[in-house]
Amino acid sequence: MEGSRLANVSGALLLGGPSTRMGRDKAHLDWQGEAWSTRAARLLDTLFEETLLVGGEPEQAAPGRRVQDPPGPRCALRGLVGALEAATAERVLVVATDLPLLSADLLLALTAWPEADAVVPTDAKGDHPLSAIYRREVCLAVARAHLADGRLALSALLAEVDSDRVPLAALGLADLGAATLANINSPEDLARLEGC
Repeated sequence: MEGSRLANVSGALLLGGPSTRMGRDKAHLDWQGEAWSTRAARLLDTLFEETLLVGGEPEQAAPGRRVQDPPGPRCALRGLVGALEAATAERVLVVATDLPLLSADLLLALTAWPEADAVVPTDAKGDHPLSAIYRREVCLAVARAHLADGRLALSALLAEVDSDRVPLAALGLADLGAATLANINSPEDLARLEGC
């Protein structure tokens, strides 16, 4: 399998979110008999030669290199900085641990999209910057500056770099539906997921 994994893109799983709405660490929640962090890390590990587990506490079974969050407020931007700092590839596919229905088809379609500083899937709910590809050098410089200035919204970073916002239909994945990008943030979201 090693030879078929992509070396020109690093995969990064962000684990360090505060999980305030869920009330417990989402990395350790279970979906179909597997912790979310393990499920996502295994998906990345099947696709990319380098898988990074950024911040938080992944399950022991989760494959990948552990990376500490850099200093700063607990937020997605801090995790993104940590991922971009640690990655060895010039492009980094960053996903959050609270996307248990992510598919390999989506991640591979994003890697195949013409290169921009950021390639971000979008749907009726908006942009999904935590299932997106970032060009390391350009985005890291902007992300570090924003983190230092307290400009923590990922939308602010996307506004400052060359970003392609790509609908699922443009990726040839309209049949996947919005569920593949669904963030599970609350007990109510979890109940809906478990009812699928």
